[in-house]
Amino acid sequence: MQPYSDQTRQNPMTMKRWASVAAATALLVVLSACGSSKPKPAPLESFTPTKTVSELWSARVDSLDHPAELAVTDDTVVAGGSDGEIAAFDLHSGAKRWKIDVGSKLSALVGSDGRFTAVVTAQNELVVYENGKERWRDRQPGRVASPPFVAGERVFVQAVDRSVRAYDALDGRWLWVYQRAGGESLALAVPSVLTSFGDTLLVGQGARLVGLDPLKGAPRFEVSMGTPRGSNEVERLADLIGPPARAEGDICVRSFQLSVGCVNASAGTLRWTRPQAGTKSIAANGQVVVGADSSDRISAWKESNGDVLWRVDRFTHRGLSGVAIWGDYVAAVDYEGYLHLLALDDGHTVGRYSLDGPLQVSPVVKNGVLLAQTRRGTVYALRLN
Repeated sequence: MQPYSDQTRQNPMTMKRWASVAAATALLVVLSACGSSKPKPAPLESFTPTKTVSELWSARVDSLDHPAELAVTDDTVVAGGSDGEIAAFDLHSGAKRWKIDVGSKLSALVGSDGRFTAVVTAQNELVVYENGKERWRDRQPGRVASPPFVAGERVFVQAVDRSVRAYDALDGRWLWVYQRAGGESLALAVPSVLTSFGDTLLVGQGARLVGLDPLKGAPRFEVSMGTPRGSNEVERLADLIGPPARAEGDICVRSFQLSVGCVNASAGTLRWTRPQAGTKSIAANGQVVVGADSSDRISAWKESNGDVLWRVDRFTHRGLSGVAIWGDYVAAVDYEGYLHLLALDDGHTVGRYSLDGPLQVSPVVKNGVLLAQTRRGTVYALRLN
């Protein structure tokens, strides 16, 4: 696959396509905001706690007004806010390692490998830092909603038109671009799948998970999570929602309005899918896959074959975040900022903990610590007692 030339990057037809995608994305946002009155949330249940949660540390960055991701490595947590603040914290102590102000509102944040950190501004500018000091910037041809992915001294960026670009992290040299032919014109403006498995770059392309050669951008495999059905483009929208969940040799992921499923990432083959519409990411380990649907009913499936293990509807319409598997428990945060702790084996509630608001990022578990960032910008590091 040959990279686009500078002339292609400014091609009028390319810009016309970007205008079309931008308009379609804006339409989707309007449609989602114009529904009828919201259903009444389920009341908080009464239960006897058998597990408690405590705060290891917490820190503040700017508030978040759109979905984002935390970047977590072995010993560092990088978080950011919508107004342009980014900060790195020690995973174990919460000590601040560096803090910067990008100088612009951000549309996609944050990607980091612990050394290089990348974000995209609301003006479509990719900005890359090394250990908290700016290295370079590059203007993108259109809007970016997915956090950049940083690995192997490369920075990968996926735009809302689903094109993927690769850069050298050291000098910003543009390496290649991948654009799947025949893609849908309507895009979901939330973080998609952009990660790696072994030496393969995994990207979401509508309802498909595509494996790319990270050195050349050439496709290695393509797996469909199902066939979207509907009478119009909005009803057929089925983008993959990030971040995906890792389960040993599998990558498990949600396809918006369509399904939850797992892919054997080594072989590039589909293991299973099960129908479930939803807007938030799922969680998985080697035995169980867990996710909440669009009405906040939580389901658990056997990771090996997709058989349903349990399903609970005690949290309907409570605006749950993406879920996390935290040891023997499932964690999810609702619209009031309550973290609910469920037993992984049967879904019964074992604990509850109050944060300062709902989440704008999916919770992440690293080294037994659950990390979460609320809309107010508070980053929590929590532990089980």
